[in-house]
Amino acid sequence: MAVSTTVRRIGAAVVAVAVLATAAIVTLSFRHHAVPAPSCRVANGTETYTLDIDQAANSTTIAAVGKRLGLPDHAVTVALAAALQESRLRNLPYGDRDSLGLFQQRPSQGWGTSTEILTPSYAAAAFFRALVNVDGWATLPITVAAQEVQRSAAPSAYAQWEPQARALASALTGETEAGLTCRFSLARSHDPAPAVVGTMGNELGVTSLDNSFAPTRGWTVATWLVGHAEQLRVTTVSFHGREWRASTGRWRSTTPADDRVRFRQQVAAA
Repeated sequence: MAVSTTVRRIGAAVVAVAVLATAAIVTLSFRHHAVPAPSCRVANGTETYTLDIDQAANSTTIAAVGKRLGLPDHAVTVALAAALQESRLRNLPYGDRDSLGLFQQRPSQGWGTSTEILTPSYAAAAFFRALVNVDGWATLPITVAAQEVQRSAAPSAYAQWEPQARALASALTGETEAGLTCRFSLARSHDPAPAVVGTMGNELGVTSLDNSFAPTRGWTVATWLVGHAEQLRVTTVSFHGREWRASTGRWRSTTPADDRVRFRQQVAAA
């Protein structure tokens, strides 16, 4: 009787150990295969700046609108520094008093309707229109130029964002090749992928990719596609012999190495 009890106890202990070991293997397997959170990043020398997907889309919109309006990269840097301070590059539906959006613009101060201000491309264009009306804006320090537009109660606050704004502007205006990367996974969808041309034309002023692009312009277009890839269900973008993939979040060498911008979208599930 004692021997039988001992055997049963040993058997129970073996089963318990086996269950714990299985649980540990399952946990380790889950951790090993866990999908990374969607994110984007811009590298500038030794500095790397991480953005979430919405921040990347908003920052590429700001840069695209600035270049569509024919403004120099300095204008884009000023706008990005302002948006980083005012909203951290998020399209906020709230703010101090009636302030809204990326730049915390106020309907009561003539910036537009709340719907207009909460449209990133409109808000960016409104900021740039105000900026170019500032005397000598093109030679002003970034923080001074931003303050001339924003009239903030903290006029020196924009200076803290200058390094990040410069890195973002360099990547998003094509001065830095393949400067923006994003990584995410797309859930399968039965709906057709969103049309790209209309949004691209509104923000970039580009209505077709069936033509050649100068290097900086091509990288501006390619980077815009990467920044908007999740919402447009874009899976790959290529230009100048480099290809980005959403699944890896990396640019790699590819062919053809020409001056055409190409992209692919997720195919609707059958």
